[in-house]
Amino acid sequence: MSGFVTAALGFPAVLFSFLLIVVIGYWLLALLGAVDVDDFDGGDGLLAGFGGVPLSLSLSSLIAFTWFASLAGTVLLDDLELSTPSRIGLGIGVLVVALLLGTLGTRVIVVPLRRVFGPAKEPSRRDFVGRAAVIRTSSVTHDFGQAEVAAADGSTAIVDVRQAGEGNLTAGSRVVLYDYDPEREFFWVESLDI
Repeated sequence: MSGFVTAALGFPAVLFSFLLIVVIGYWLLALLGAVDVDDFDGGDGLLAGFGGVPLSLSLSSLIAFTWFASLAGTVLLDDLELSTPSRIGLGIGVLVVALLLGTLGTRVIVVPLRRVFGPAKEPSRRDFVGRAAVIRTSSVTHDFGQAEVAAADGSTAIVDVRQAGEGNLTAGSRVVLYDYDPEREFFWVESLDI
């Protein structure tokens, strides 16, 4: 255990050992409810974290990965018998490599989390394009018709639909919404029956 403490307090790991203690303290306080996790997230500015993931999470993982890499480098340096100037020079090299590895490790963690923490996409009528629907009016023509379509979240909507050609689309017919006309606010449909 004393070897671990010696390595954790050796240069360059000592720089990140104290930061890791702060991170652990922060997450313990957050777990107890004394700190709100969103308090330190700076929105869209410099403090926005990596790629939309909250700053607290991305910075914590950066510090943890960098600490681990610098600790491993410190242990390797301790195994070498070096003079003080050589040790300081190699320690700075280990610091740079640890920062690079910490950034890489954080990126590996953060990229999949972007989908969870990324900005929510505003729903649009265009989201219905390509979806199947059921005709709810007696017929569909080039200037009349409505259909019921299910959204990705499972909710349903009644939308205005039009048929480009001649056909026999009646109540209960299954269709696909293949295009949206934003000016007139309706969908073009085609029968799913082949």
